[in-house]
Amino acid sequence: MRILIASNAFKGTLTAGRACGAIAAGVRTAFPGARVEELPVADGGDGLLEALAPALGGSIMRTRVSGPLGRPVAARWLLAGRTAVIEMAEASGLRLLGGGALRPLDASTRGVGQLLLAAAASGAKEIVVGLGGSASNDGGAGCAQAFGFSLVDAAGRPIAPGARGLAALAAVFPGEARRRLRGIKVVGLADVKNRLCGRLGSARVFGPQKGAGPREVAFMERALLRYARVVRTCLGVPVAGLRGGAAAGGLGAGLAGFFGAELDDGSSYVLDRLGFEARLARADLVITGEGCFDAQTFYGKAPGAVIAAARRLGKPAVVVCGRSLLAHARGVVRIIEAGREPSPYAALRRAAAGLAGLRLPHG
Repeated sequence: MRILIASNAFKGTLTAGRACGAIAAGVRTAFPGARVEELPVADGGDGLLEALAPALGGSIMRTRVSGPLGRPVAARWLLAGRTAVIEMAEASGLRLLGGGALRPLDASTRGVGQLLLAAAASGAKEIVVGLGGSASNDGGAGCAQAFGFSLVDAAGRPIAPGARGLAALAAVFPGEARRRLRGIKVVGLADVKNRLCGRLGSARVFGPQKGAGPREVAFMERALLRYARVVRTCLGVPVAGLRGGAAAGGLGAGLAGFFGAELDDGSSYVLDRLGFEARLARADLVITGEGCFDAQTFYGKAPGAVIAAARRLGKPAVVVCGRSLLAHARGVVRIIEAGREPSPYAALRRAAAGLAGLRLPHG
């Protein structure tokens, strides 16, 4: 019996690698004779570096950059030949705020732009940016400023950091950025399909996750609409309705507008580079996992892509999660909640051990 474990990170508790290890330990208890393969996966959010580093090789770099509220942080990124991989949450992630107060109108993506500069200075010709886990809703304005674009108000002064500054934006000038971008391809990996503005846009859907109340959400929506108009007028790029533009607080739209980035489905990008379907074809069962299994899982998240691939290949899938808001899902033979315990690793291991009664085809 061959079992493939392809878990996402459990946000805030376990990396994808640790989650795979915990599930594997439980599976070996349930099925002592099984051949178990661990394959951490990601969708552009937390765990992108961990998932891609084994496939791409290269070295993990560390660069000191500005965190979401300006405090310096040491951000990791991957350099593999002429390809760089940046996980935006390393520089501008919600997790960097710890238990501190959230400031959704002031948090910035400036550190992401500094990582882009570091990657370009290291000779990278393709820069892949994972979009997920952002503390900011600035549409990527801070990222653009750090890279050399000039974003100014009506008096010609640089706008303030964060979504707050977007409300005063009057013009954008390329500055040094165009020269720095020459010969470089930027790719954004989105873990959502939402557009920058509107009912399902960055402010209204993701603003509350960053601590925004109703008045702040309304302010951010107006600011992002203004931002989108200025970017279209000055750079000729329509970003307001761009699919995936809402990813990482609108950084997806910012990468497209300022850097000419392609926005790819993060899950598909990662699974392709891991050779996932070939590995799945050799398995009798696939187990995936994430913190919360819900309808959003099937709108860009890595576990949703794993389940979709299992359906295509006719393989049974199991979901092990912290919490499930779904009673069932097509192609999933069992959903197991690990629940909240002092040791998330032990909780996952025990949950996976509960698969002992599952009937499986033998390979």
